[in-house]
Amino acid sequence: MKSLCFKLVSLIPPPLRHYETSKLEERPVQDQVEEATTYIKLLTQRVEEMRRRRSQALMTARVGVGGSGSSMGGSVVEVREFGSNLEVVLISGLCKTFMLHQIISILEQEGAEVVNVNFSNIGDQIFHTIHAQVKVPRVGVDISGIRMRIQELIS
Repeated sequence: MKSLCFKLVSLIPPPLRHYETSKLEERPVQDQVEEATTYIKLLTQRVEEMRRRRSQALMTARVGVGGSGSSMGGSVVEVREFGSNLEVVLISGLCKTFMLHQIISILEQEGAEVVNVNFSNIGDQIFHTIHAQVKVPRVGVDISGIRMRIQELIS
């Protein structure tokens, strides 16, 4: 049981872990389980938040009004920050063209490193989701500057 608890806590990413891996065995099993439970609750909240934002983005795309993002002639730009991670959501029509590499360049110039890019066609709209990580978390990035530069590119 003790080894299973150790294995469970070792799955928690180091920035979120309260103790180093070498000191995990010294901690009481109850503390280890509580830490793992807290992390699982955090992940559950993130999943629910992402589901909520996805449904909000779909509703925004149907209505054509930007919620927390901006709507530019049928295009929606949303930039969100999750700690040292960024998520950029672009919703555009099939006739609206832009170069994805230009958006990636904007993110890199602003101090983020692109980790993943996804896109999907739903009806007559294209949904782009770009996940990036801040290169220097202490410095951070300017979310409003990124949003403004992407809007200028798209318009």
